[in-house]
Amino acid sequence: MGTPVMVAMSGGVDSSVAAALLLDAGHDVVGVTMKLWGGPSDTGCCAVSDVDDARRVADRLGIEHHVFNFGEDFERDVVGPYVADHAAGRTPNPCIECNRHLKFDRLLRRADALGFEVLATGHHAQVVDTEDGPRLGRGADDAKDQSYVLHVLDRDVLRRLLLPLGHMTKADVRKIAADLDMRTAHKPESQDVCFITNEHGRETFLGTRIPLRSATVVDRAGDRVGVVPSIEMVTIGQRKGLGLPGGTAPKYVIDVDAESATVVVGERADLATSSTPLESWNWVGAEVDGPLELQCSAHGTAEAGSIVGGGILWDAPHRRIAAGQSVVAYLDDLVVGGGIAGRQPA
Repeated sequence: MGTPVMVAMSGGVDSSVAAALLLDAGHDVVGVTMKLWGGPSDTGCCAVSDVDDARRVADRLGIEHHVFNFGEDFERDVVGPYVADHAAGRTPNPCIECNRHLKFDRLLRRADALGFEVLATGHHAQVVDTEDGPRLGRGADDAKDQSYVLHVLDRDVLRRLLLPLGHMTKADVRKIAADLDMRTAHKPESQDVCFITNEHGRETFLGTRIPLRSATVVDRAGDRVGVVPSIEMVTIGQRKGLGLPGGTAPKYVIDVDAESATVVVGERADLATSSTPLESWNWVGAEVDGPLELQCSAHGTAEAGSIVGGGILWDAPHRRIAAGQSVVAYLDDLVVGGGIAGRQPA
């Protein structure tokens, strides 16, 4: 009998193939699906159909499958902070918080209770053994790399984690799923926040939980140029929905001040900055003094910069980053640090 492995199965093609590969490698595989969101879902990995897809894949593989209801944890640790961040004029990363609190904390504690020392997922990233211990590295498929949303994992988690898809491309994964005749082989990817529906959207979701406030739109000189109905819906770089008159050069949001209910707009050039403040920063291992590759969104490209004096100093002008967004530092494709961007007043 191989190593007992708990595989987190979301109902997507990646976790389906991860389970199949581990089973083929001789591990004693048990599939588990977390039921996180009890409300309507049509965009993410929390719909009833996703649980059913995971169960059917497990049946096809001949492995046990269990569903864990972590709805209260999800509400407290992901949904609640997501709403609070929007109320404070921030732009949060709920998927990162779900990884931090649910997939690699709450689920690992359940694994401990059931006697599993190893957890596996279908994320496109790699656990790399180094002289300093395990490090999180980028997945082989640059277009699908998910190390950004996993950067919060500490070494104790990495020592127990298997990422069987890290060396594969997405095309490879889908081919394996098709060869195994899996129902998830051609299932579209989930890219949106799972508890925000396409039908109703983010504004409706937030409006049922917090009062949405109108805000004054001003230019860099402080002159009033418009009004937005909901400051909670505004983010850095936004161009549309600002209530601005037509016939002028495009304007972009360059600052959101929730306390004064003010949105500042400027020209495209005003979005560029040479530095970015950080609310927090944590190194993985030793501090790196020098150039790094810094990524500021899940699907963005990394740009060169350094961590200096509690902030980022960019090698070249960089687009302003919304407060609340995660920044992840890489060196030779390994995660070496991560933190949260702070507000940068215009």
